[in-house]
Amino acid sequence: MATRSAGVPEFGKNSFSSSIKNTDNTGRNGNLRGPWVLLAAVVLFASLAVAQNAPQVTGVDPASGKVNDTVTVSGNNLGKDSVSSVYLSDDKNDYKTTIVDQSDDKITVKVPQVKAGDYNVSIQVGNNLFIKPVKFKVE
Repeated sequence: MATRSAGVPEFGKNSFSSSIKNTDNTGRNGNLRGPWVLLAAVVLFASLAVAQNAPQVTGVDPASGKVNDTVTVSGNNLGKDSVSSVYLSDDKNDYKTTIVDQSDDKITVKVPQVKAGDYNVSIQVGNNLFIKPVKFKVE
């Protein structure tokens, strides 16, 4: 067994220590941060791109009416390829309207047979029904 003196630069080091990798967590986390930041950025930008193409309801004109009245729902990306149905929704039920005319920026519908009251305008996109914060009052 060889002994080393304190004056030799390798004092206190074992011969096998140079082959062991540094397992300090700070070094390892620093190396993985780049891919995670990139993944987060991709997810964020992808969701923003989808949100820009998502149908949006911005208003309804008139804001109130009677059963069978014609009402125009305004917004963005409301075309037939995006929105398949429009509903009036209360706390319990969704009532399907009849679509009279549809374009990318507006949908004209007939008010369905419902009781008087306040309803949210809802749109069906694929198999999902989105209740929008746009109100319509049935008189």
